[in-house]
Amino acid sequence: MHRIYALREVREENARTRTLVCDGPLEARPGQFVMVWLPGVGEKPFSVAGDDPMALMVVGVGPVTHAINALKVGDRLWVRGPLGQGYELEGERLMLVAGGYGVAPLRFLAEQALRRGMCVEACVGARSAADLLLCSDLAALGVRLCLATEDGSAGERGLVTALLTGRLAAWKPDLVCACGPVPMLEAVERLCAQQGVACQLSWEAEMRCGQGVCGSCECRRPGWLACVDGPVTVG
Repeated sequence: MHRIYALREVREENARTRTLVCDGPLEARPGQFVMVWLPGVGEKPFSVAGDDPMALMVVGVGPVTHAINALKVGDRLWVRGPLGQGYELEGERLMLVAGGYGVAPLRFLAEQALRRGMCVEACVGARSAADLLLCSDLAALGVRLCLATEDGSAGERGLVTALLTGRLAAWKPDLVCACGPVPMLEAVERLCAQQGVACQLSWEAEMRCGQGVCGSCECRRPGWLACVDGPVTVG
């Protein structure tokens, strides 16, 4: 069943990305997702970027996301969820690794980790400085930031996983939580295995129903569905 929210605030993060803040809470864990429906337009999954009030970060890449990003304060959207498996905090030192818009659930996770008294660092990567998202939000929370861009326009030039390699050795986190493109997650998984560090990864997949019925989000191995078995896995 869908719950109807009205938008309380719309923040522009960059040319393609908006953060939508709703008029009520949602009891959810970081890493879980919701299905957002607009009548006559369609339905898409989004990571929960905040729980009280509920917030979503939407990147305009197709008809549904462009329509959602065109909403204004006071407009309504229909939400189903939360769905899926989220992150589970453990230890004292938490390293976040974000690629592109994978930073959305990790800001939410950082907030909860800091509330528990954990030390939090974040390696955030993107194609360019203009594509970096929520860095000011993370810094305002007190998260130590390490940035990487593929074109070198902010932070170090190269991939975010190169940053992670150095920080795993220097800082020795108890847990790494990552969200981003599949090649990045696979690299994070390998690096953490080599260093003996626990990792939890949020896997991207095409989701249609969000309930394990359609099978469209099968990934990683036969029968593994991101919507019910994930998105987050413990490695």
